Amino acid sequence: MPILERIHLAILREVDQRGSLTAAAEQLNLTQSALSHTMRKLEDQLGIDVWHREGRSLRPTQAGEYLLAVANRLIPQLGHAEERLRQFAKGERGALRIGMECHPCYQWLLKVVAPYLTAWPAVDVDVKQKFQFGGIGALFGYEIDMLVTPDPLHKPGLQFEPVFDYEQVLVVGPQHPLRGIAFATPEQLLEETLITYPVETNRLDIYTQFLMPAGVTPKRHKPIETTDIMLQMVASGRGVAALPRWLVEEYAEKQDVFPVRLGEHGIAKQIFLGVREADTEIDYLRAFVELARNHRQPG
Repeated sequence: MPILERIHLAILREVDQRGSLTAAAEQLNLTQSALSHTMRKLEDQLGIDVWHREGRSLRPTQAGEYLLAVANRLIPQLGHAEERLRQFAKGERGALRIGMECHPCYQWLLKVVAPYLTAWPAVDVDVKQKFQFGGIGALFGYEIDMLVTPDPLHKPGLQFEPVFDYEQVLVVGPQHPLRGIAFATPEQLLEETLITYPVETNRLDIYTQFLMPAGVTPKRHKPIETTDIMLQMVASGRGVAALPRWLVEEYAEKQDVFPVRLGEHGIAKQIFLGVREADTEIDYLRAFVELARNHRQPG
């Protein structure tokens, strides 16, 4: 008989997430004594402790840390497999869970989701925006089925496909002196307030591909969460921003903002869709990638 069972991994995971045996037992619909007995029996069979017991607190041993890493990897995969099998049993196609790694990609994604839902009425779509830059782990952990990102990290077991080309531009207000020029230089941003999404500067294209190579730092850097507020700030002369050209042109109808090329040759970018290689032949997932690739114009 196998020594290590799913319940052992589930207990380790719940104790780690909830901080106590009592809370873990409640979540797993077990009594605390049953939970404790299950883990002590495992330790006896393995001949090694999985926790250091310090009063009422538990701290994983080296073996416990290893089993916890296994649990965090396998439990979501098993849950995903069970859900998929339940869907097959009910004659359903499934659900497509999409993770977002960039703020402006959400507006682009909406243009693809609408026709997709019409074409695939038996597939539900769930968009998760919490993965600012943790989408790779979410894909491997089966928390999502697809990742939308402008900066793919190519890892074994994952496949990324470019589906949309765009240009990253500077955004200025109606009275800004840079409005109407052919292109902006890094030095022209020395005295500017640069408004960006709340992301580390080493993941912002305007820094990595424009400012940093020239050794330029703007006078002030102001993070703002939402695109609408960001563009209102730009329109009122409170600073400049960097966004995809298509998004600026789309918002220009309701916000008085204008795109300016970043450097003589501009900054070319792409939106990628990442999936697990094992899932590339799933028909409704493949159909989303094809639809996104064919939907070149977001406006």
